[in-house]
Amino acid sequence: MALNGDPMDRYRGKEKAELKRAYTFVLNHVKPNGSICVTNLPTYNTAICMMALLAARDTQYDSIIRKARGFLSGVQHDFGEKGKLDTPFDGGFGYGLPSDKVSDMSNTLLALEAMYYSKRLTADQPGPKEDDLNWEAAIHFLQSCQNLPSHNKEAWVSTDPKDRGGFIYHSGRSNAGGVTNATTGRVALRSYGSISYAGLLSYIYADLKRDDPRAKAVIEWLKTNYTLEENPGMGKAGLFYYFHTMTKALTISDVGNLELASAGHANWRQDLALKLIQLQQRDGSWANENARWWEKEPALVTCYALLSLEMLWRGLGG
Repeated sequence: MALNGDPMDRYRGKEKAELKRAYTFVLNHVKPNGSICVTNLPTYNTAICMMALLAARDTQYDSIIRKARGFLSGVQHDFGEKGKLDTPFDGGFGYGLPSDKVSDMSNTLLALEAMYYSKRLTADQPGPKEDDLNWEAAIHFLQSCQNLPSHNKEAWVSTDPKDRGGFIYHSGRSNAGGVTNATTGRVALRSYGSISYAGLLSYIYADLKRDDPRAKAVIEWLKTNYTLEENPGMGKAGLFYYFHTMTKALTISDVGNLELASAGHANWRQDLALKLIQLQQRDGSWANENARWWEKEPALVTCYALLSLEMLWRGLGG
């Protein structure tokens, strides 16, 4: 995806060896059930491979992407009584394994993203789409991860205004931890930055209207907690994933200058582009000093940075 997004178009349509090897690798791991992976993480890997195949803009991959859509729709969770949204995990995605016990925001974001961008491949199919998702159920899961007492009645939901509107990893778990009430022992889970941008993105992919209270609440949380110095609530952990989800969410939302809750505006595109340029290492790569979520791995983090810079470049009129 990063190579396909080269702003100077030095790669697109020119059968560069790097791209050819990459696509050969992906195609060699297409499974009969439609998933695209080696041995593990089928939800993650199928979704990102779908996005890579879409980035090629080559119709020869359409049948593979359609079958991958069928795989993802088949692993959308429906725990409890089938057909009913009776658990907070219904409608979301886990790792795509039979052993999944929960859905999580990270797998769900990638699955919704791949399904959203590949919708055009089903436009000519009459009637209900067998390879589509239950989007209403997806919104149910997302809502169940949001710190918003008006819409989420789970016991962990925080009533602290500092958390209102933000997201956690999945119902009952926040990677930012929680606050325990000394009197009752109740634990209120904290919202954090990267997964709150993932929540906004997921709501957009699921076609939740932007004036919906749930969408408005997460936008307000993100405005209040805007910073490029850390992943809010997580410090340096997941910093480049935070930059990546921020760029995608604000780009698809068509946000120019970001109106801050504290008054004033942020030229977020220019500021983030400069931040990423400053963080580039001498060999051209990027890596996080914090190892959580593989962010000391330069191949992964360089892709996060490149994908972000490509969107920023286009948004700045490059």
